[in-house]
Formats: sequence, structure tokens, C-alpha cells
Amino acid sequence: GSLALTAPMDFRAVFVLCALAGPVLGDSAISKPRSCADIRQFYTGKGFGTSGVPQAEISGEHLRVCRQGYTCCTSQMEENLSSLSRKEFEDQVKESGRNLQASLNGQYKSFDGYFLELLNRSEVSLQDSFSASFGSLFTQMSSVFHELYSDLRRYYRGANLNLEEALNEFWARLLERLVRALSGEHTLSEDYLECLAKQAETLHPFGDTPHELKSRVTRMVVAARFFVQGLVVAGEVVRKVSQVPMSVECVRAVMKLTYCPHCMGISSAKPCPSYCQNVMKGCLANQADLDPEWRNLADTMLQVAERLNRPYSVDAAVMSLPKHIAEAILYMQDNINTFNNKVFQVCGTPPKSSSPDEAMKRGTYPAEEISRTSGAGLEKVLSNVSRKLSEVMQYWVQLPSKLCVDHEAKTSDASRCWNGIAVDRYLPELIRDGLASQINNPEVEIDITKPDMTIRQQIMQLKIMTSRLRNALKGNDVDFQDTSDDISGSGSGMCSEEQCFHGTRVMVPSTNRPGHHPSPPENKKVVRGLSNRNLPCFALYPLSLATVLLRR
Repeated sequence: GSLALTAPMDFRAVFVLCALAGPVLGDSAISKPRSCADIRQFYTGKGFGTSGVPQAEISGEHLRVCRQGYTCCTSQMEENLSSLSRKEFEDQVKESGRNLQASLNGQYKSFDGYFLELLNRSEVSLQDSFSASFGSLFTQMSSVFHELYSDLRRYYRGANLNLEEALNEFWARLLERLVRALSGEHTLSEDYLECLAKQAETLHPFGDTPHELKSRVTRMVVAARFFVQGLVVAGEVVRKVSQVPMSVECVRAVMKLTYCPHCMGISSAKPCPSYCQNVMKGCLANQADLDPEWRNLADTMLQVAERLNRPYSVDAAVMSLPKHIAEAILYMQDNINTFNNKVFQVCGTPPKSSSPDEAMKRGTYPAEEISRTSGAGLEKVLSNVSRKLSEVMQYWVQLPSKLCVDHEAKTSDASRCWNGIAVDRYLPELIRDGLASQINNPEVEIDITKPDMTIRQQIMQLKIMTSRLRNALKGNDVDFQDTSDDISGSGSGMCSEEQCFHGTRVMVPSTNRPGHHPSPPENKKVVRGLSNRNLPCFALYPLSLATVLLRR
């Protein structure tokens, strides 16, 4: 009897509870479905038609990326928005890369233009001063000087040319022309000239000038070559890496970050800062692995820039070429008799000429006019390049934060931001940069044992370029693998794929990711409401019945 009285009273209590809960629960099964007017307007604003867009919320069992609660998105809408989020993300990465590439290309053009103009100024100075100082002697040697500057340009532009050998060849050709001009009373055979060339290695007909040029001028030209090449390679790395496509897992994560809130009717909520950055760090994990070698390249280029500027600048080195060459010619003129006598002892005395040329007069040379240069232009160019290199030193690890700037909520809204599930706090910690660290990323599933091969190749490119720059700092010319005469073309041409990939890749074992969210796994065929919704009232009946039976 008591049970019969108690049970009806308990069920009456359930009805009272439902009645009281009604106003608190908001939209429920007995309420009018929420309108989809907002997302219709948003969806059409993105360029899609309204055909198939629900007028009011529907059950979301069909959703594959967004939470399967009440939604205004059909399967086709989710697919369209997912494709859009992918395009927008890839466009962002490419646009950021294009901006950096354009900046590096601007610095390259600035230095390249300055250095080529420097060579032109030096050659014009030599022509003007030598024609006045050496007269007809300069006319006989002008082609030798032209070939020297041509070789310097070709070497600087990346030609497969050994600069030391080119300079040795210049001195050999100059010696032959001078001996012919200064020994007009003799007829010089090819055998004699060959013997003379061999003796020149020990007789030093130009004094110490060839050695000084090797230790000063060539060091600067080598540094300039690899410095400008470093700018080109850096730009090419940015271009190629920025075109790496998104993974399927990244596409899902970016869709969930950007457009799932719209499907859930909470479009005003912005992603939590750490949530956005974890998604970006996961999507750009391979790119972040460029960071160590990118920093090494930028740091080495800064050292080369400092070397080019002080204490003996590239300006002074290139503009001193006419001065050094003039000193060598004057030394040869002053010591021609001594030199000839020593050569005659080994190679024999050449026969007298039947029509001897008039002896050449000793030239004069205003060295102080040609070597004068302020260097202000060079300092400005190198200062601009160095500043840009310093600014982009951390580009790859700062890229996730940069891409999140326009999306994420303010720090003050940390408890009212989109965390991938609802408008609430984001509890997982911020993941570190790089592929290996993504094993703990709660937002993007990544196989850390499969790095992107395009990016690994670009990491190798950076290593090779840094090694060459470090050799240039020591004044060493290194073997150049490509034979391009112009490094400003497409592609860096530093190494082939076979040459770049010869090391062993360390594979990190895959483990299961720890879960960070208390909610059940996504995409099960369950209808979930929004965070501010509760189950409809009829869901309380089984609970109340269980309570009654327990009391019994």
C-alpha cells in the first residue's frame, strides 16, 4: 500500500521538475528549432548558393568533422566549408611566404645591383686612368683587363669558375703582353714565351701584387658571391616550402577551428589562442623543423655581411683593383732589364727584331684618385639586408602565431572562446614546435615518423648553403655543383635530389596520444546539443524510475 502511494507521488515530482526545468533548458525537443538565417547569410557571403541550406536546425548525425549536435550544416555544406578552410589556410601560408620571398628578393636585387655597379665603376676607372697613364701600352693590354672583369662578373654570378685560376691566367696573359711590348728589339717565339711563363713562377715579375690581390680582393669577391647566393637560396626555400599542401588531418583541424562554430550557431565565438596555435603548430610541424638550419643560415650571412663591410670593405677591395694592377705594371717596367737577364740565362736570348719597336715610356698613375670611395652606399645596403635577416630569423616558428592573429580571441576572453568543442576555456597545454613534439598535439593527428620530403630537401639546401658561407668567411672558394652563369634564375641549383638525400633519417616511434578533452570521441552516430543545452525532459523519466526502484 505504501508503495502504491509513493510511486505516483514520485512521478508527480518528475513532472514538477520538468516544468521547472523548461525555462532553464532553452531550446529543447518541445521548443521551436533555432533559425539558420545567420549561417545562410554567412554561407552565401562565402560564394555558395542557398540551395539545400536548412531554414532551421537539424540533427547532425551526418557531420564528419564538426560535432554531431543540432546544426545548420548539411553534409554538402560541411564539405564545401572544409574545402574553403583548406584554400584559405594554404593561401595564408603562401601569401606570408610570398611577402618574405619578395623581401629577400628585394635585398638580393639591392646588393646585386650595387656590386655589379661597383665592378663597372672599377673597370671604367681602370680604362680612363690607364689610357691616360700608359698610352699605347694600355691599348695592347685592354683586352686582358676586359677579360679579367668579365671573369669576375661571371664568377660572382655563379659560374663554375675557379677564381684563383682565373686570376693566375690574368697575370700570365698580362705578363706576355708586357714582355712583348717592353722587349720590342727582340722577336719572341712561342717556345720562348712558354719558357718565360714557367720562370715567372719563381721570378715574381709583378712583385707582391698578385699575392695581395689573392689575399684581399678574392676574399671579398668570394664572400660577395656566396652572400648574394644565400639570399637567393633562402628565397627559393621559402617559395618551395610555402607550396607544401596540407595533410588530411590538418584540413579537418582547420575546418573544426574556423567554420564548425558557424555550423553550431556560435559564429561570434573566436578560437582560444592556445587552441588556434596548437592547430597551426600541428599543420606546420614540418615547416618548423626548418628553424635550426634557417637560423644557422641567417646568422652566417650576418657574419659575411659584417666581413664585407669592415675592416677592409668590398668597396675598397674592388675599387683598388686598378691601383694594384698599375703598381704591378710599373714594377714590371722598372725591373724589366733584370727580369729579362734572368730569363735569358734559362731560356736563351731571343733574336733581334729586324724592325724593332720604339721602347715604351714608363707610365704614371694617380693611385689616390682611383682608390677613393666613401663606402656609404655599401654600408646602407648591407645594413638593410642585415636588419631583414635579423627580423626573419624566427620566421618558421613564429608562423603559427602570425596566422592566428586575425582569428583567435583576446587573452581577456580566455574563458569565453571556442575550444573546439564549446565556448569555454581551453585546457590543453601549448605544444612545442617541430614534428617530434606533435606526438602530444591534441588537435592534429600526425605520423611523426613520416616527415615531408620536400621540406627535408630544403633543410639540406640550407645546410649546404651555410657550409659554403662558412667557407667564404675563411676566404675559401668551394666547389660549385651547378654550372649556371646566373644564380638569379628559378631554382637554387644547389644539389640534386640524389645528392641531397644520402643520410639516415631518425624515426621516432609512434605512441597513442593522451586525450585532453572529457567528451567522447567525435563522429559517433550520436546527436549532441550545444554546451548550453540539456537533454529534453523525457530523458528524466528513466532516471526517476531508477530512483523509485532503488528506494523500493
